[in-house]
Amino acid sequence: MARPRNPLLSHERIVGAALGLVDGEGLDALSTRRLAAELGVSGPSLYHHFATKDALLDAVVDAVVGEVRLDMLGRDPWPDALRAWARSYRAALAAHPNLVPVLAHGPGRRPNALRLADAVFGALVDAGWPTGDATRIGALMRYLVFGSALGSFAGGFVDDEGLYAEQYPHLGQAHLLADRQRAVDEGAFELGLDSILLGLEARYARLGEQAAAATSSNRYSARS
Repeated sequence: MARPRNPLLSHERIVGAALGLVDGEGLDALSTRRLAAELGVSGPSLYHHFATKDALLDAVVDAVVGEVRLDMLGRDPWPDALRAWARSYRAALAAHPNLVPVLAHGPGRRPNALRLADAVFGALVDAGWPTGDATRIGALMRYLVFGSALGSFAGGFVDDEGLYAEQYPHLGQAHLLADRQRAVDEGAFELGLDSILLGLEARYARLGEQAAAATSSNRYSARS
């Protein structure tokens, strides 16, 4: 049999091409027509794999979530696991910033996103966190990761010393921030991560003390 003129389409090939378009040109660049042209196929052939553009975008977003490491969850002590997981999550978002607004909507039915949520929640509950706290911690960590990936604080300042010096005396060095964007933004993320984990470790210790006190009180009552 003669080989097909164009490589056969696959789920992975379509998602990879779509991700390349979004990474390179933004979400608006992703269309069935443009993607078909990139792949060298006709537009209708894509519908055998993805019925709608939304279904394709979901697959692209889920592929990015699949880049996040989960192996430390349930294996390492929960503070270390959360730290490593948050860093991996932020790195995945930083590699694909144009997809962050879509990712921010939540897991929906995306398999990798649901596996991520399940792994984080399960690791926290298995470590002894109450289910309500485990849910809130997962949400809190997500806010930190996505907030740090949505935009650059340092990049929002222009390189114009006069603008700040004349009217905003406390921002005399703000014109230098854009050149130090990576250091400022990554440093802010790490500071936030440290602060959150220190607070959570203190809360975890209090929960342990309360549980021990309740157990001791129950034992005393039983003996009385």
